[in-house]
Amino acid sequence: MLTTSSPYDQAHGLRRMHSSSPVRVIAITGGKGGVGKTNISINLGVAMSQQGKRVLLLDADLGLANVDVLLGLHPRKNLSHVISGECTLDEVIVTAQGGLKIVPGASGLQAMADLSSAERGGLVNAFSELNTDLDVMLIDTAAGISDSVLNFVRAAQEVIIVVCDEPASITDAYAMIKTLSCQYGINRFRVVTNMVAGVREGQELYKKLAAVTNRFLDVALDFMGAVPYDEYLRKAIQKQKPLVEAYPRSKGSMAFKNLVQKADKWPVPTEAQGHLEFFWERLIGDQYTQGAQL
Repeated sequence: MLTTSSPYDQAHGLRRMHSSSPVRVIAITGGKGGVGKTNISINLGVAMSQQGKRVLLLDADLGLANVDVLLGLHPRKNLSHVISGECTLDEVIVTAQGGLKIVPGASGLQAMADLSSAERGGLVNAFSELNTDLDVMLIDTAAGISDSVLNFVRAAQEVIIVVCDEPASITDAYAMIKTLSCQYGINRFRVVTNMVAGVREGQELYKKLAAVTNRFLDVALDFMGAVPYDEYLRKAIQKQKPLVEAYPRSKGSMAFKNLVQKADKWPVPTEAQGHLEFFWERLIGDQYTQGAQL
């Protein structure tokens, strides 16, 4: 099993990771499964990498991970091996098309979906020793609003909510926003509408969600953009390649590039709470702090 280092060692290692510049941490979630969240995570990551960013995508669907499958990767190790102490985090990272780095989760392991506080503490130590230099860390969460999902989402600096034109998608996205707002005080969300006919339909879908949140919640939603339905996406999936790599001139690829341009304009974190160090402190939360005192 992983051993936990002292708070000083963890902080020192994390500061080493981003000594040159802060790491932007972005969670991509949506509540409902099947909204295309993983494909958005992958294509955003590759599009950012194509612009020269050093990007790490964490497959945080810990029990049903599939980023590696979608990209045709065959990692020998994954996060379950890091948790068990068999290898370091650096040893499980694999590089995909476009230079995107992947931390593969585990698939078919229920235990990975229900990590104990001690195992979460082990992840702190694992990330504190990561030697990979990063500009952006993307977190592709699992579906639903379980504690594990909420821990990952509330720990990020930016939260992207993915919705599609289905009633259940709007309902689940609202539930996610309400939970994060009422329980954790998060009040700003970026919204991406996926699999729409065009920008206008995407804007109308966004307005539906915004109308509900404006009525019942004290939150700010920002329409990040729309990703249209693209017949080339299925072809890219069959090739196990990102859309932006396989068909760079498709309408979907152009939409992802526009999303990246939007993200580039977001404020860069400058305080301690905006660094990766804060991400892992938030991820572990009070459980780890209490455990360290025992």
